Amino acid sequence: MSQAAGSAPAPKKVTVRSFAQAKERREPLVMVAAYDALFARLSDEGGVDAILVGDSLGNVVAGLDTTVPVTLDQMIYHGAAARRGTTRALLVVDMPFLTYQVTTERALLNCGRVMQETRCDALKLEGGSPEMAETIRALVRAGMPVMGHLGFTPQSVHTLGGFRVQARGDDAARQLVDDARRLEDAGAFSIVLELVPADVAARVTEAVSIPTIGIGAGLGCDGQVLVLADLLGLTDAFTPKFLKRYGTMAADTRDAVRRFATEVRARAYPGDEHAF
Repeated sequence: MSQAAGSAPAPKKVTVRSFAQAKERREPLVMVAAYDALFARLSDEGGVDAILVGDSLGNVVAGLDTTVPVTLDQMIYHGAAARRGTTRALLVVDMPFLTYQVTTERALLNCGRVMQETRCDALKLEGGSPEMAETIRALVRAGMPVMGHLGFTPQSVHTLGGFRVQARGDDAARQLVDDARRLEDAGAFSIVLELVPADVAARVTEAVSIPTIGIGAGLGCDGQVLVLADLLGLTDAFTPKFLKRYGTMAADTRDAVRRFATEVRARAYPGDEHAF
């Protein structure tokens, strides 16, 4: 069927190629972390370039202290749900702890399963070691796009000694640049930089030809990502320096529930207009 006269064309699907083009054109990329069909759809309709089904769902959805306990099955469940709400944005799914670090063969099998069962567009893996680069190289060779993740890597929170800014000091900054170049050489199409000094993140961004997506890494990155629940103000007890809230949904939700409860107890709801 031909497009109706005067109707707007359907938004173009975002791909890994779109990310490369955005870097070339110096067009900032926008990514949010969402974990279900409802919020993925709202984010997609809001015009984001990418939706990350992050293992941060362990913190946001499951109430865990770290992302370490999140399982492969949980990521697949949430990734598949987010897929059903996403049409335009690039859908990226986090690979959880110990599903890709043990052997390249296991990484290929687990990552392949995630792509098959969620129908996501890409995967995200943490770390920049030579071993991780070889794993990424194998995944890309097998047809699986990979987004890297450097700086503060939440799955290594215990090794890093807590939630702390990374790459402070000249040696650490040089190492971060080297790691980013290594991931680029391995075939990663972009890199998340988390909790990194702004000047260091800007150095990394200039050192690689693939886009960097910052969270707590300053304005010098090629794009920015926030957890949707954080930017909406749903997680109002979470107050890191890098977070800007664009909504007050925790307060709005509490108020709405209180008003519902008040009306039910006063027998004001349901009214005649709500009854069959």
